[in-house]
Amino acid sequence: MSRIKAIMNFLYFKQAWGLLLLMLLLLPFMGNAQQTKGAALSLKQAWLLADSNSKKIQASEIDVQVSAARLGVAKDERLPEVSVNGQYAYVFNMPIYENGLFHTPEQFPIERTYYKAGAQTHLNLYSGGKINREIKYAQKEQEMSHVEHRQTTADIHYQVVVHYYDLYRNTAYRALLLQDIKEREKQLHEIEQLYANGTVLKSDVLRATLRLSKQRMLLVEINNSIQIATQRLNILIGKPDEEPAYIPIDTSGSLPLYRLQPLQTYLSEAHAHAFKGQLSEKDKELSALKLQEVKSNTAPKIGFFAEYGYGYPQIQFYPYSLALYGSGMAGIKMSIPLSGLYTNKHKVKEAALLLEQKEIALYNSHDEIRQEVEEAYLRCAEALEKVEVAKENIVQAAESYRIMRNTYFNQLALLTDFLDAETQLLQSRFELSTAQANAQVQFYKLQKTIGNL
Repeated sequence: MSRIKAIMNFLYFKQAWGLLLLMLLLLPFMGNAQQTKGAALSLKQAWLLADSNSKKIQASEIDVQVSAARLGVAKDERLPEVSVNGQYAYVFNMPIYENGLFHTPEQFPIERTYYKAGAQTHLNLYSGGKINREIKYAQKEQEMSHVEHRQTTADIHYQVVVHYYDLYRNTAYRALLLQDIKEREKQLHEIEQLYANGTVLKSDVLRATLRLSKQRMLLVEINNSIQIATQRLNILIGKPDEEPAYIPIDTSGSLPLYRLQPLQTYLSEAHAHAFKGQLSEKDKELSALKLQEVKSNTAPKIGFFAEYGYGYPQIQFYPYSLALYGSGMAGIKMSIPLSGLYTNKHKVKEAALLLEQKEIALYNSHDEIRQEVEEAYLRCAEALEKVEVAKENIVQAAESYRIMRNTYFNQLALLTDFLDAETQLLQSRFELSTAQANAQVQFYKLQKTIGNL
């Protein structure tokens, strides 16, 4: 009898130390929960923080600004070119060879100081539509940068969704596991009472203790998963790594589910708004402008020019004059690149082939978008079905657990069967949290695919 009491004391001592260890493991998370309980982070708030703090989004915003600057540069090409110039020089004597080059010349004295100042301008009148095409090209690039910026934002939003619901899932796991540990501790105490009364074997006590120990170890893994998911989410939303992100958990154990529209609705939205299709369309338009640019290489270039300046002394024309003078001219300047008639042929062919390639790529992008939308749609429907199945499994597992608990404590079933039923119930609850979180992730993946995130 004393031996039994010694074993009982040992088990109680071990259980006390286990409880103390559990409290030490949960102490940081309990403190974090108390600090952040009043500041729950919703998904929309996480998106707003990511929009303000994501490095990728900030870099994408700069790309948009750069494209706007390039458009301004292209439009500035319409303005006339204006320049001023000045010249100051020391002028040497002018030798005059009256008797021929091989005889000594007469040195004609001139004014040593020479200066000239003036201005000139050039205005392009026609260059085969080059300036207008450059403006259109810059406009298309700016439109592409806006689409790429929205695509980058959608990608970051989706990453936030993934880490947010990963954190949600693990937080739900922890809540379920803490409740399960509490119940297992109570059951262990009941089993120890049965063992003290000689109703069950010592092996039942050891099995229950081992199962409780495994659950506590699983709690450590879940806490580490929460810390990892928190850091990943904090990096995206611009918070310190160590700052906890409190994700509200519905105590009813369910998330609000969405209702899918017909597949054709999503396909129509994707055809109009999918980022991949928009970028491919813009890329084709840029290739078309490039082909027009190459074809215009043989077009004549016409421009208006004017220049006027003042100089002293007048030594440009003979006879010279030691006086201030002014000179200028204005007119039309034209050039025709005749060599382009035979050197531009292969350039045009190259540009035409590139345009054809972009058209094929556009059709291919539509096929890929249609496939991605349908796949995402089916995964959403599958995820919703898994949620309903998981709810049914919980009902069945709860009933099985109730039956096995009653039969075990009435000495009509083995402990292993009772523990299996208990594990199955916990696993079913885990699967429901996983299915609900995955359903949300799949829904937002569908929204990203159609360009609506």
